[in-house]
Amino acid sequence: MLNERQLLILQKIIDDFIETAHPIGSRALSKKEGIDLSAATVRNVMADLEDLGLLEKTHTSSGRIPSQLGYRHYVDHLIMPSISKANFNKMKKILVERMSEKENIVQLSAELLSELTNYTSIVLGPNNTNTKLKQLQIVSLSQDVALLILITNTGHVEHQKIKLHPKISFSDIEKVINILNEKLIGVSINQLRAHLDYEVLHLLKSNVENYHLMYEELQSTLEYQDNMKIYVGGSANMMIQPEFQDVKKMYEFYTMLEKEDELIKMLMNYPEDLTVTIGDENQIEAIKNFSLITMPLELHRNQMGTIALIGPTRMEYRRVMSILRALSHELKDLY
Repeated sequence: MLNERQLLILQKIIDDFIETAHPIGSRALSKKEGIDLSAATVRNVMADLEDLGLLEKTHTSSGRIPSQLGYRHYVDHLIMPSISKANFNKMKKILVERMSEKENIVQLSAELLSELTNYTSIVLGPNNTNTKLKQLQIVSLSQDVALLILITNTGHVEHQKIKLHPKISFSDIEKVINILNEKLIGVSINQLRAHLDYEVLHLLKSNVENYHLMYEELQSTLEYQDNMKIYVGGSANMMIQPEFQDVKKMYEFYTMLEKEDELIKMLMNYPEDLTVTIGDENQIEAIKNFSLITMPLELHRNQMGTIALIGPTRMEYRRVMSILRALSHELKDLY
């Protein structure tokens, strides 16, 4: 257990390194506001913290920098997340203005996070398990093409063009849409294809002449994959961090961002609470020099996802953690 003096010195060193990315020596640290200790005393405390594995000595300077263990102690014991009023107001304003675009909320969240933090954001959106069909409409575009409009209970609207066979009259098309609305409203969109085969097909046979000419089009149109949506925001932000001038490390990082399956698997393994993993605590090799902060994301009717930020180990933990908490809370309330 660290004493009060050790906690003070550790916090001052980490706060300074987060801001400057430069090691700090005992003399410079003793002149910091709130440090009423001599340079010799500070040097001794720094040596003790180094012996405990909380600080590291650089090869280019007598200054110290935080170790991964030091950051872990900092996150667990020394900071109280808080968000500035300006950041909170900006976030809420953007969310309120864009809430009509509910189908784009996952992408919007990624963009907003990267803008507020200057780190790389990853947002894993909810899957389609609880998304249900609310209405189907059809609009004739020409003699042989129509537009099928699918509306879900989450407000998502999707348009699909379908080919019309000359032997299918528009009155028959209207019959098909009426049958579909009668039998498919309230059905999960992942189950539309199955319900089409088992509950709709026999009605089409009984009520629509030449029904088979339209059936194949409906099969492909109503085929939904149960995929998670993943968006990455601010991927170039990492290039401005002084720690990441190593071309090999950055190549590995950007290669990882392109592997959506690995990102989804990584984010789905985190617990349902704000979690900070630092450096070697990360399971993926490409981010063992980074810190990853994740937070559950709850949207419409208990649909769950994950929001995450990747940054250097000297990231602004206090601010980032508070922004993630605030965004998760606001999305749940506004959606």
